[in-house]
Amino acid sequence: MMRRSEMRALDVEAARLPSGAVVREVERHRNGEVMRLRDALTEEVPIAFVYNQRPHAVMMATPADLEDFALGFSLSEGIVDSAAQCASIEPIEALAGIELHIAIPDDKAAQLEHRARELVGRTGCGLCGAQTLDAAVRHPSPLTAVIAVPEAGMQRALRDMAQNQAINAFTGAVHAAAWADLSGHIVMLREDVGRHNALDKLIGAMQRAQIDPGTGFLLVTSRASFEMVVKAATAGIGFMVAISAPTALAVALACDAGMTLIGLARADGYCVYAHPERVLCDRSTTQPSQ
Repeated sequence: MMRRSEMRALDVEAARLPSGAVVREVERHRNGEVMRLRDALTEEVPIAFVYNQRPHAVMMATPADLEDFALGFSLSEGIVDSAAQCASIEPIEALAGIELHIAIPDDKAAQLEHRARELVGRTGCGLCGAQTLDAAVRHPSPLTAVIAVPEAGMQRALRDMAQNQAINAFTGAVHAAAWADLSGHIVMLREDVGRHNALDKLIGAMQRAQIDPGTGFLLVTSRASFEMVVKAATAGIGFMVAISAPTALAVALACDAGMTLIGLARADGYCVYAHPERVLCDRSTTQPSQ
């Protein structure tokens, strides 16, 4: 795959771009020279979730893989219990953005109405609209199926992640969430300007492809914030690798849920913050000196 700088040098055309990226004219100043060129940018638009004709949430997101987004959000937020409970998903373009019309069972719609939540999410925000502390921090049920992952598999997935990020290759402005098997082969990947949205899209795609969350591990390009842990655990994912660091609350929730949580994952190493016994490596552990 070409490097992003090489793609820019080709003065990319809209027809070549993946869904979720657009071309705009920019003025580049570099080394004392000014150049007008066409650049690829990530789209960011309001996406409204409408359940049984009633508005529920608005998230700023990249308009790609919207059916995956609708299903993954519905599952990770506990709105439905299974993919089968989303009877239909219909994206509808509106003047100000895109509406995702989702049909769910009447009892689930009633529960949603009872929660009385109006989420208005911005980039990097997963709490907007929560009205109580209990609503703000959901505690997922303990995971029943967990696996051990070879270190070599994690290293392979980290190495291959970038070449699977089609939107980011052009724009450099999106997060990614990927699912890899135990050998580190990236089975699928979803991208979005919001890290939570990328994970929701991946969860939805995994459900649609009927992928068992006990057969691999999750890799994200963002930090491991608590809501990322909650979403992953709610979807049954028991092993999460983040390129950036976790928060203290994310670590606590991962410990409680039985999830292995890895952060600061790089080619030369990583930190295991929860359940290190499920990382398969040959090295012994050295205790810190007192």
